[in-house]
Amino acid sequence: MAEILKRNKALAVNPLKASQPVGASLAFLGINKAIPMMHGSQGCTAFGKVYFVRHFREPIPLQTTAMDQVSTVMSADENVILGLATICEKSKPALIGLPTTGLSETQGTDIKRLVRDFYIAHPEFAHIPVVPVNTPDFTGCLESGYALAVKATLEVMLPEKTDNVGKRKKQVNVLAGSFLTPGDVEHIKELIEAFGLRPLVLPDIGDSLDGHLTEMESSPLTVGGTPVSDIASMGESIATLVLGNSLFDAADFLKSQTGVPDYRFDALMGLEAVDSFVLALAEISGKPVPEKIERQRAQLQDAMVDAHFMLGFARVAIAADPDLLYGFSRLVTEMGCEVVAAVAPARANILESVLAEQVGIGDLEDLEIAAKRKGAQLVISNSHAVETARRLGVPLLRAGFPQYDLLGGYQRLWVGYRGTRQSLFDLANLLVEHGHHEPEPYVSIYAQRTGESRATPASGQTH
Repeated sequence: MAEILKRNKALAVNPLKASQPVGASLAFLGINKAIPMMHGSQGCTAFGKVYFVRHFREPIPLQTTAMDQVSTVMSADENVILGLATICEKSKPALIGLPTTGLSETQGTDIKRLVRDFYIAHPEFAHIPVVPVNTPDFTGCLESGYALAVKATLEVMLPEKTDNVGKRKKQVNVLAGSFLTPGDVEHIKELIEAFGLRPLVLPDIGDSLDGHLTEMESSPLTVGGTPVSDIASMGESIATLVLGNSLFDAADFLKSQTGVPDYRFDALMGLEAVDSFVLALAEISGKPVPEKIERQRAQLQDAMVDAHFMLGFARVAIAADPDLLYGFSRLVTEMGCEVVAAVAPARANILESVLAEQVGIGDLEDLEIAAKRKGAQLVISNSHAVETARRLGVPLLRAGFPQYDLLGGYQRLWVGYRGTRQSLFDLANLLVEHGHHEPEPYVSIYAQRTGESRATPASGQTH
């Protein structure tokens, strides 16, 4: 069990985290014909929008209640009601997400009461669901805000208990965690479909934020994602797959309302984790594992043999949101690496299971200090860590949100046998490129396999 180190300073020197309202907005962006409207100042929303546009390189529909000095002091209730009415009238969304920000939370806004007031004032829009969620940006991180939004969406869309489990005999719910990229979500759907099942993913950013051209030049609403009508049918599925420890609270609510049995996974990177996921699909479907997936597993095993010479005993530093931090710590330690520095931006239950001696709650300065002291050879984090890695003189594997200096980073596949295989190749290549490990020992093992004369590692080389 990892020791959790509390924050020991009053400010973030080199910030790591993205805020809760950004995380909540990301969840709403995975729902079809939806739009998030942050309750806060224009700057709060503009900051989040810049993050999204730089990361996904797509136009992002995002609105604001535009609190100013007067409404901040007096009352911003009218901003919410007027903003909701304007969006409903002009854009006709299928759903509106309404996350709060630090400004409105400090003011003491009762966001759920304002939604009730909106429906009383505008009964003509009663058919458009509005999902209020409290997401102050002075606590938590992107992951926690995302998880709160997913749970709030279920609370609005599934307000009453149902008893229709298994009515849709091939439908499987998937609660997709914030650590998954659009490429990850797309691959997970392919795995589920390979067993003859129909995935219902919430939120489905693999459909809405995957970077595809449409006939429309721009849209005031999300294009693609989970249909709102499908969310209401989640109680008729045969099973739920919960991907990410952060969504376990949302999964508890879904199970209590619908009775649909669930399978929970903390991570989907690494041989053991993916094996558990694939076996669950086989159990749900009653079908054997398809030959194509068996082959992908064999390919991963071969990649593990190839890469373990370079990765064995490598010292790795990781800074990421809790679920992603746990997943990477598990992946690299499976390959014989040592996680010498681990930092998360906020507390979470999964942090105690991170495969490291200590996990710090802090920022990239904390990671840099620990990595330098322990002699880290590689850093895994988002694009904010570029300068950290440069000062440490080690390579950076970009992962998480945001990635604003890498084209296609948002679409990268990390999970499953295929994603894990590519991750191992990338980690090994980064270490070789920077001279920490050399690939020559592979020649020796190859000679043992084939019976040819052995080659020896370069003198003085350590592994």
